[in-house]
Amino acid sequence: MVLRDRILSGAVGFGARLPTENELAEAHGVSRVTVRRALGELERERLIERRRSAGTRVIYRPSPAPMTADFSGVLANLADMGRRTAVKLLSFDYVPAEGAVAQMLRAQSDQLLQRAVRVRSVDGVPFSYLTTHVPESVSVTFTKQELASRPLLELLERAGVKAEQARQRLSAVLATPDVAEALDVRTGSPLIELVRVVYGQDGRGVEHLHALYRPDRYAFEIELVRSGADERRAWEPVLRTHGQPTDEGSRDKPAGKAKPSRLKSLS
Repeated sequence: MVLRDRILSGAVGFGARLPTENELAEAHGVSRVTVRRALGELERERLIERRRSAGTRVIYRPSPAPMTADFSGVLANLADMGRRTAVKLLSFDYVPAEGAVAQMLRAQSDQLLQRAVRVRSVDGVPFSYLTTHVPESVSVTFTKQELASRPLLELLERAGVKAEQARQRLSAVLATPDVAEALDVRTGSPLIELVRVVYGQDGRGVEHLHALYRPDRYAFEIELVRSGADERRAWEPVLRTHGQPTDEGSRDKPAGKAKPSRLKSLS
C-alpha cells in the first residue's frame, strides 16, 4: 500500500491531514470501497485516526534509533542516560522498608524508603518505566522537582554517596495495564526487565532500581574478548571509557581488556 509506506517512511508526517475518500479514490484509480477498506486497515494499525467531523489525520510517529546500554559500564551508563533523555515523574512518596527491596538494600525494618516512578523518553517516545527506592537518610537531600529534572545517580553523588558497586539481573516480563499505558504499548507486550542495586562504600544499598524497557526502543550489549590460556580461555567483557554516549552512531571506544570482576558473571 503506497499510503502506508509513505506514512511509515515519514513522507506523510505526524498530524498530516489526508485527502477525502473521494480524492484518494480518484488519485489512485480505485473505488471508494477499496479506499475505505484500506483506511480501516491503517486505522487498525494505529497509523491514522478517522473522525467524522475532523477528517483523517496521521498519528504515527517514526521511532528514533533505539537506546543502547553497555553492560561493562554499569554506573557510568546510568548518569549518561539520565542526561540524554527526558523524564516524567509519575509518583514520589515514602514507604516502609520491606520485602525483597529491603533485603537487597540491606535496610532495617524500621527504615523508610523514598519511592519514585518515572518514565524516560527520547524524542517524545517513551522507552523505560523506572521504579526506584532510596533510603530516607539519602533522599532527604533532594526534592521531588530535582528528581524530575536530574539523574538520580547525580543527586546521590551530590549527597556525598559514593557508588562503589552494583549488581543487576536481566529478565523479561509482560506489560501490565498501567505500564503499557505509560510506555504506549499494548497490555501483555514483552518488556525487558532489569533489577539493579547500587551499593555505597559501607556496603549498604543506596538505590534499588526496577526498570522495564521497550525492546524495540532499548537494547543491552556487551563486547567480549577471549582471555586465558589453552582450555582455560574464557570470554570476558571489555571495559569502555564513557566520555561519549553509547547510542547508535557514537559508540564508546574500548579501553582494554576487563580484569576478572563482578561483571564477569553477567556475561
